[in-house]
Amino acid sequence: MPDAQTKKKAAFFAIFTLMVLLLGNINFSQLAGAKNQFFTLFQFFGPIAGSFLGPAIGAVSVMTAQLSSLMLTGKQLDLITALRFLPLILAAAYFGLAHKNRVYAALIPIACIGLFLMNPVGREVWFYALFWTIPLICAVLPERILLKSLGATFAAHAVGGAIWIWAFPTTPDLWINLIPAVIKERLLFALGIAASYIAINTLIARMPLKLSSMIPKGAVDRKAVISKSILSSI
Repeated sequence: MPDAQTKKKAAFFAIFTLMVLLLGNINFSQLAGAKNQFFTLFQFFGPIAGSFLGPAIGAVSVMTAQLSSLMLTGKQLDLITALRFLPLILAAAYFGLAHKNRVYAALIPIACIGLFLMNPVGREVWFYALFWTIPLICAVLPERILLKSLGATFAAHAVGGAIWIWAFPTTPDLWINLIPAVIKERLLFALGIAASYIAINTLIARMPLKLSSMIPKGAVDRKAVISKSILSSI
């Protein structure tokens, strides 16, 4: 029989996955360079699963939400669709690993930079991959909510970029023209991730005792609860 803590984790996993699934259906902005493809509020909420559930289970939660969304819409799971799942799955892993296991967190952007530069077009626009040094820098700097959020969204961007350059024909001009949009979008996503993280932590921390007793131990980051001292954590 599973113990009480295991049951709490399972319930928390299910609730978190459902929230991610619902937010994945609310469009935020169109994906630059692609028609009829959109970023959703999933981009704000998905990565923080890695903190509440741990890197591995958080990544599984994001993957479960994405697969559930695919099944509900009746779409088929092909290779390209599966690859498109990876950015937020690994962003959740990064969010959970950053400042806890810096080496593993760094492996994600390092691998993406390598894959990008192996491509002939990627070598022409090598400077585009400098975006992906941001998750490396954020992982080694002192822990701050905004830095971790910025690192997570650029980790997702790194994975997406490494996949995109190999999966689709591109030109150097395409990548160069994307730079302004990337800066704008990723800053917004970082703010959204940080706001989501603070909001969820505060919500859980302020729950009535009966409800808060259902939350697994260690799930709440007390430094991210809205208080007079929260500015020191941001």
